Amino acid sequence: MHFVTAEEMRRLDNKTISECGVPGVVLMENAGRGAAVLAQEHFGLLTGRSIAVISGRGNNGGDGFVMARVFHGWGAHVRIYLLGSRDQVNGDARINLEIAFKLDLEIVEVSEDSGPDLIDLSNADMIIDAILGTGLNAEVRGLYREVIDRINKSGRTVVAVDVPSGLDSDTGRIWGSCVRADLTVTFGLPKAGLFLPPGEVLVGRLEVVDIGIPPQVMAEIGQTRELLLEDNLKGLLKSRDLDGHKGHYGHVLIVAGSTGKTGAAALTSLAAAKSGAGLTTLAVPGSLNTVLEEKVTEVMTEPLPESEPGYLAPNAIDRILELAEGKSVLALGPGISTQPGSIEVVRGLVEHCELPLVIDADGLNALAGSTDLLKKAKREVVLTPHPGEMSRLAGMTVIEIQSNRLSSAVDFAKAHGVVLILKGYRTVIGVPDGRTFLNTTGGPHMASGGMGDVLTGIVAGLVSQGLSVTDASRLGVFIHGLAADEAAAAKGPIGLLASDLLAWLSGLWSRFIA
Repeated sequence: MHFVTAEEMRRLDNKTISECGVPGVVLMENAGRGAAVLAQEHFGLLTGRSIAVISGRGNNGGDGFVMARVFHGWGAHVRIYLLGSRDQVNGDARINLEIAFKLDLEIVEVSEDSGPDLIDLSNADMIIDAILGTGLNAEVRGLYREVIDRINKSGRTVVAVDVPSGLDSDTGRIWGSCVRADLTVTFGLPKAGLFLPPGEVLVGRLEVVDIGIPPQVMAEIGQTRELLLEDNLKGLLKSRDLDGHKGHYGHVLIVAGSTGKTGAAALTSLAAAKSGAGLTTLAVPGSLNTVLEEKVTEVMTEPLPESEPGYLAPNAIDRILELAEGKSVLALGPGISTQPGSIEVVRGLVEHCELPLVIDADGLNALAGSTDLLKKAKREVVLTPHPGEMSRLAGMTVIEIQSNRLSSAVDFAKAHGVVLILKGYRTVIGVPDGRTFLNTTGGPHMASGGMGDVLTGIVAGLVSQGLSVTDASRLGVFIHGLAADEAAAAKGPIGLLASDLLAWLSGLWSRFIA
């Protein structure tokens, strides 16, 4: 499923009107009628029921006027509350408001002076929120805020038109106050903010109405934002040949671990193996090799030169480059520390390694302030930061990043030529060509240490099997969250460990085989 920003949706509408000759009033008719049909499908026959349509003065209100007319035609008792006056409504919305007047629908004009007391919701079976649409970019104040609060306190069934009023359609931000909907009916394509916290929880059930935008217009604008769903990802893995052996499915090299952080190395390597890599080699500071040999039975280990026990020496880079020969991908960074030697190793590998790179954790911290090195990489690079690591990479505050996760990820990806996986609830993947992917799996049950190490191993394991770094990131992020969802459903949402995910991975891959 693709989704759009408010500006992209406006461009789709405008092209449909100006280049294809479809009048805007036709698009509005399709939107309002489609929303009315879905409201009845979800909440039962509306004949004889009381419906309050609360409309703003713009096109969102116009969609509400269409819905009111359709409900009236079905025999519902409809009252329109217009937040403003008749002469403040223009364009296509005015056309539909005038039709409502001619049909003698009950219309109550509510002004700042009269206040919200003119709005009586006590007998309403359903409220239609057609107040504010996708153009909102400032705090909701005054009459509008009072009306939104009144809707939320009413206890009635609420259907939101396009987006719940008060929700930022691009970021999910709540502009002071926001309608809590039971059903949101959006038009053309879903808006990004409908899937993003904190506003996501106010959307209720989500439906999309086809308002008649021609396919060629959709193609011209381009569909660059995709919601990751299981159906989108099926077929990314291929069936294995009967004579397939470990040499056919790639060899992952992992550089990870330091004193106190051997668990990160173990989790990353085991996740790579559990993701289908034919072979996995884990390279660690030399003094840690013995313990990891015992800990990861199915993974080969290699000791690396140390600056002091448990920490990489700068000259470890030479040995790592030797080990990289014949390998498929290098996963770099989990638990390696931010010691000077480790930082030097990371920066040197980014510049000189001829394998695709998957960089996480301390590997990302080593690049903070030196992200121009990414442009010198010889092969594709995947970065997997959480918001704190992203803050250090991008030179932004965590608040700035979290307030617009989509842009944060894709802007960095385009600027540095990398695939950027911005972890967290609704993980975002940005790729250099401008595409953005939003994950739908995972949740707060993943709030424990080591989850990111597992993701690094999964993505590296998929790259080793021949998936592009973009497809490996898409499938890796989705199945990482899916494994956690399955484990939490079986074990409970609290106390889930990163290692618990490993047991679920093998049983999930078959769902994505062509």
